[in-house]
Amino acid sequence: MGITEAPSITNTKLERIAWLSKQDSKKEFGSLMHLFNKESLIDCFKELGKNKAAGIDGVSKMDYEKNLYGNIDELITKMKAMAYRPAPVRERLIPKEGKPGATRPLGISIFEDKIVQKMTQKVLESIYEPVFLECSHGFRPGKSCHTAIKALSDYLFKNNIQI
Repeated sequence: MGITEAPSITNTKLERIAWLSKQDSKKEFGSLMHLFNKESLIDCFKELGKNKAAGIDGVSKMDYEKNLYGNIDELITKMKAMAYRPAPVRERLIPKEGKPGATRPLGISIFEDKIVQKMTQKVLESIYEPVFLECSHGFRPGKSCHTAIKALSDYLFKNNIQI
């Protein structure tokens, strides 16, 4: 039997939040900033892809990693002092599929903001994912417009629907 990595303390706390949310959908959660700790932010750093575009500061994942622990410590210090402010987003126009010449804007955050956004996503998903209806497909992990179409198709196939 191989050695398995122990779940992080933050993941255990997020699982507990998800469990509490599932038990009481009206439960209010306060004081969640303790989840934004060194361990969790480094985990978020590792989860982000290495090919992410750089924001307005030009810092890539490799650049940020050169002083990862110092950068994370500085980020936590700013957050604790309520001095953290997300940087402006760099706009990039990308072509729309199937519409030649048409573009849509894409906002590119600086790498540090991407780390904070990732942790915020984890916290919010822990709170809200357990209370969402199974039939809700918008902007959820493992769900998409394709899963919504499949669910609708399955429902229509199983039920005699008269039009």
